[in-house]
Amino acid sequence: MDLLKDLIFNVSDLTILEFCILFLSSLLTSTVTASFGLGGGSLLILIMVSIMNPLVIIPIHAIIQMSSNSTRAIVFRENINFTYMLPFVLGSLIGVSIAAIIIIDLPKNLIQSFIGIFILYSLYVPKAQNIKISNMKIGILGLISSFLTMFVGGTGPLIAPFVRSFKNDRKATVGTQSTFMTFQHGIKIITFLFLGFSFVKYLSLILAMIIFGIIGTWIGKKILFPYQKNSSGIFLI
Repeated sequence: MDLLKDLIFNVSDLTILEFCILFLSSLLTSTVTASFGLGGGSLLILIMVSIMNPLVIIPIHAIIQMSSNSTRAIVFRENINFTYMLPFVLGSLIGVSIAAIIIIDLPKNLIQSFIGIFILYSLYVPKAQNIKISNMKIGILGLISSFLTMFVGGTGPLIAPFVRSFKNDRKATVGTQSTFMTFQHGIKIITFLFLGFSFVKYLSLILAMIIFGIIGTWIGKKILFPYQKNSSGIFLI
């Protein structure tokens, strides 16, 4: 039993209680995002920053969010709008590359401050309405949001108003937002690998949070679409 505990909970600087809080938070925040389209990433990083070292939060948060967002993208794949995907990805590549040069020299208390400021921004700044979309605007959005995501984690609240402008449909918003964030977090993970971050050290926590994040996405879809027809036309819960 002790050996099993060591294998599952052997994560630096975390108690068993903190470990459980983190993977249950992944379940909760994935449910929130799958139900409403955004909000889970910011909530998750707020919980993580109260428990973990800020210097390790951003890369771990990236891999958890990539898993959650890619799961949502698969679930809502028929509703994804790929029209502006290329300029967003190109902008993200540029933004992450610039941020990678800066982040290696930042103290942890400054990163923690950035996370707190961005969470306050996402909560209290009025959401933009009726945004006119173009390839240039989405490319700039990708650059700015990916630059910021290297310091604050999830930038979903910044991207969401633009995604909602593509098509006023909740399913399309969830699917497209998830795809955008999957690419952005994927680029960020690769960048942190090049910077020398060791994900293996936190493997048990990452796996637990990914698994419960997938479960949360399934629950969120059931909340968003509680009734679906099977092949015979019968509604299922």
